[in-house]
Amino acid sequence: MTTDSALTPEQILSAAEDVLRRFGPAKATVVDIARTLGVSHGSVYRHFPSKAALREAVTQRWLDQAHHTLAAITAERGPAVERLHRWLATLFAAKRKKALDDPELFATYMTLVNELSATVEAHIETLTTQIATIIQDGIHQGEFRPTHVATAARAVFQATAHFHDPVHAAEWADPKCETDFEALWNLLLTGLRSR
Repeated sequence: MTTDSALTPEQILSAAEDVLRRFGPAKATVVDIARTLGVSHGSVYRHFPSKAALREAVTQRWLDQAHHTLAAITAERGPAVERLHRWLATLFAAKRKKALDDPELFATYMTLVNELSATVEAHIETLTTQIATIIQDGIHQGEFRPTHVATAARAVFQATAHFHDPVHAAEWADPKCETDFEALWNLLLTGLRSR
């Protein structure tokens, strides 16, 4: 049992994930989350002013989990071609793992994501900015041909949607997915490479 004074936002978010996994977004309540933590629902509201704020924080936490690893790849030195490939493969692997390893929670997040379009738009902006950074590095290194970086980053993100957009999650279990990903990567690389 957690005491009210020792309760942290991170503990609440972890409990919220568990409750959402068990009950789904339609039936999960702040009272359920508080009960899981052994505190009053008022204690949860001291950290999150509403159920909507709590749902947004859970969604943001889930989306941010991918950002940290991808940000590290973006910030690395070294060949941009290798970094961009690893960045895309890491994004695909993370989304695929969430969808296949915990389908109940993944379905819950998809419901929340559909409700929180501004949160998703900010997430996509973060990802395309990371891609743009790697493409810009590739241009400076002579690996990629000069291009409008933001447009190219958006095109790469959209072209690879099959491997990170949750609407395609049902197809990610297909063993051919890895081969399809590599085929698309080679096509994108041909378009990005310096002539």
